[in-house]
Amino acid sequence: MVKQGYIFIVLVASCLTAFQVNGQVDSLSKNIWSGFRVNAYGVVNYYAYDWETLPNRKNALDPERLNLYLYYDFSDLIEFKSEIEFEHGGTGVTMAFDPLEEFGEFEQEVEKGGEVVLEQINLLFKFHKAFRVRVGKMRFYMGNASEQDEPKEYFTAYRSEVENTILPLGWYETGFELSGDIPLSAGTTYPFLSYKAYVVSGLDNTGFSSYNWIRNGYQTRFQTINADNLAYAARLDYVFADESLVGFNIYTGNPTGNRPKADFTADSWVTYGDLHFTIDKHPWRARAYGMAGHIQNSEALSAANRNLSNNLDVKRTPVGKMAAGAYGELAYDIMPLLNKDIKGHQLYPFVRAEWYDSMFQTEGEVSKNPRYERTVYTVGLNYFPHPNIVFKGHFAWRKLGSGEQENTFALGFGFDI
Repeated sequence: MVKQGYIFIVLVASCLTAFQVNGQVDSLSKNIWSGFRVNAYGVVNYYAYDWETLPNRKNALDPERLNLYLYYDFSDLIEFKSEIEFEHGGTGVTMAFDPLEEFGEFEQEVEKGGEVVLEQINLLFKFHKAFRVRVGKMRFYMGNASEQDEPKEYFTAYRSEVENTILPLGWYETGFELSGDIPLSAGTTYPFLSYKAYVVSGLDNTGFSSYNWIRNGYQTRFQTINADNLAYAARLDYVFADESLVGFNIYTGNPTGNRPKADFTADSWVTYGDLHFTIDKHPWRARAYGMAGHIQNSEALSAANRNLSNNLDVKRTPVGKMAAGAYGELAYDIMPLLNKDIKGHQLYPFVRAEWYDSMFQTEGEVSKNPRYERTVYTVGLNYFPHPNIVFKGHFAWRKLGSGEQENTFALGFGFDI
């Protein structure tokens, strides 16, 4: 009887606790969901090619990417951020044909066939407007492309060729970031200095090549990131108006220790810097960018990379000691000139000129191949039927240092929410 009494008391206490906890859970659930925020953007493009280097290159449709951002505010001081990117229509294994290989080569590729990638997962600690700390996997803010990543923020169907070809694009690294904004005038929003400093995961120089310089050294091939050698970077911007700034980046890191095997042990420090500028003052928009970079012991690195395994799926081509590039672009909204009564629509014709060379200088017996010097002139239109939707078209004339011509016509649309 006493035992049954204990059981009854426990049951009553459990029920009372359940009612109390259930109320707390409801309240807690409301508080949790109120801390979430979601953003997204997407891009779909069509390309038509007329290339002397690849006369049979097929035209292409590319659902390039859908990026989903999930934020959660633990408090006013702590923010969680994640980014999931769906690239090229999803995931799967596809076959690609690389006609630039000596006899033409079929390659089985996973990344190019589409993938789902966790691009960001990090925590931001907002101690002060002038002092913030981010830890985890984060966007690595180098140049203009990282700042102008959403389709409404860049003019062409794809980002600038300088940043898109010889540097990692959509560059994310894992590590530690210090950042902050320092006002320069009391009582006003602008101007201010914005800074970022990084200690992050580095590159893997088995992926360096003639065509792409360090771009494919960005570590994506393995399940984990080799971190024997870290990288260090800093960014400083003078922000003089909304979406308008001028600044510079510097980056350095020795990627030798991040090779999958210890088949090359010499230092190969990668160092580069850039100057970047952007202004968005309606009806004008303008961008400019210039970079130069250096790889230590590039001749020895080129020799080592020639002997890499086929299974590693890298180019194994000589690496330039120096790469360099620059571009400038200008756009003007002509919609008010065409029809002043249409509100909320914008129509930007734009022009862009760029030059870049992934083998700007070579070392020792590595020959400088002129085909890796590229000059590109681009004209196009951006039409905004809504501030968050853009339709794009452009035509690009690319001239190689070897004299060959590559012309590309592109159409696309993008959105952000």
